[in-house]
Amino acid sequence: MGRRASREIAMKLLYQLEIQKDDREEQIHRVLEENSFTGKDREYVSGVIDGVQENLLFIDKAIEIHSKGWKIGRISKIDLSIMRLSIYEICFRDDIPYNVSVNEAVELAKKYSTEDAGSFVNGILSKVSRVSEPAAEQ
Repeated sequence: MGRRASREIAMKLLYQLEIQKDDREEQIHRVLEENSFTGKDREYVSGVIDGVQENLLFIDKAIEIHSKGWKIGRISKIDLSIMRLSIYEICFRDDIPYNVSVNEAVELAKKYSTEDAGSFVNGILSKVSRVSEPAAEQ
């Protein structure tokens, strides 16, 4: 399937889980069964979903710190899902280059969100670095 397609499915699943909060495990299972994943693709998608969930407070704090004037509740759920995926990759995955995570997030935002979403997502993600804690506002 490839990493790009797997990333897109992971983003869609994060969005779906944000909208429909019940039966989380069933939703994940269904998506994993409905797609023809290789072992690596399945592992990536599962890892992203679990990793975002396990680190949600950290990830959301990073978004809030770097999105001046925007609270999490005001950010569209699709943009939020894209940024959560990318910040997880940036901060918790050593196998994905920073630029790849940011560029892929911007492309997903352009494809699935509003006209200005790519710039918005890029602006926030460009401030996120591979650190153990979200940096304070500078």
